[in-house]
Amino acid sequence: MKVAILTDIHGNELALRAVLNELDTKTDVQEIWCLGDMIAMGPDTNEVLNILFDRSDVRMITGNHDEAILSLISGEGHPESYKHTREHHEWIANQLSHQNVQRLEQLPRVITKEVNGTRLLGIHYHIEPHLLEAHIREEPFHPILKPTLENTWSMFSEYPADIICFGHNHPEHLFQMDNKIMLNPGALGVSKGNTAPYAVLEFTSSKPIVTIRHVTYDKEAFLQKFETLQVPQREILFKLFYI
Repeated sequence: MKVAILTDIHGNELALRAVLNELDTKTDVQEIWCLGDMIAMGPDTNEVLNILFDRSDVRMITGNHDEAILSLISGEGHPESYKHTREHHEWIANQLSHQNVQRLEQLPRVITKEVNGTRLLGIHYHIEPHLLEAHIREEPFHPILKPTLENTWSMFSEYPADIICFGHNHPEHLFQMDNKIMLNPGALGVSKGNTAPYAVLEFTSSKPIVTIRHVTYDKEAFLQKFETLQVPQREILFKLFYI
């Protein structure tokens, strides 16, 4: 069996379509995991969600941006540490269709699976056990740490799984030990390069094989959407994430 791992699409329809096209035409992946932050930063809110929710082979969880925007929509407030993104989040919230609000609200924070005796777990980023049910206003996701083995092990070593897949921190992480694999394929929709990363887990009769792949997409056309739609805070987003 093969499972694809995607994370941090961040409203980038063109990057998502490029990855899914490769998965559909060049691989024999049976299941696709999407590990949160499907929306915000990029402008393609409903386009990305419609693509994902319309597929029968996709499993999804929420990320911090998804939850912060849902909290705004429901009138439950906005996390204090996200105040610098509030204008952008409000714009995204106004784009989000009622159907996609309802579908996002049904998503869990953690997904699991067992394949050939190997336990697989997906989460957007580390959450302390006592905060697993906490509202996004309570800042449940752990502060981002540098993508070192020491830091990643400190967060995920106690998770009850053999392979922990996550996102949130945009650079690629891949740490393979004898008894545990910790994987973040990198942000699919947010980078200063022109490729969209994702990973494939291949479960064989022996040790699982992890491959991280990069797909090119039309980034220039994607960035033009920010100007066409007059996306709020686009200048700072360009500087921090795209250019």
